[in-house]
Amino acid sequence: MKTKTSITLSSSLLDEIDRQVDSETSRSAFIETVLRDYLREKSRRALQAKDLQLLNAAADRLNREAEEVMEYQSFESNSQ
Repeated sequence: MKTKTSITLSSSLLDEIDRQVDSETSRSAFIETVLRDYLREKSRRALQAKDLQLLNAAADRLNREAEEVMEYQSFESNSQ
């Protein structure tokens, strides 16, 4: 379902939109596509940031474990 709305754009932005829109696409369709792409990308970036945070948290724990193993191996090789 489409809802009619009104937005205010600068003349220069509207000119740029008109240059980008082909003869088979309306301004409204173009703006809707651009906004959908933007919102999809914004959601994707938020998900990636959350994933990165989880990976970094796991990396810290795994790095500590690796350091403990290396210290243990170093201790074992020095005591032989």
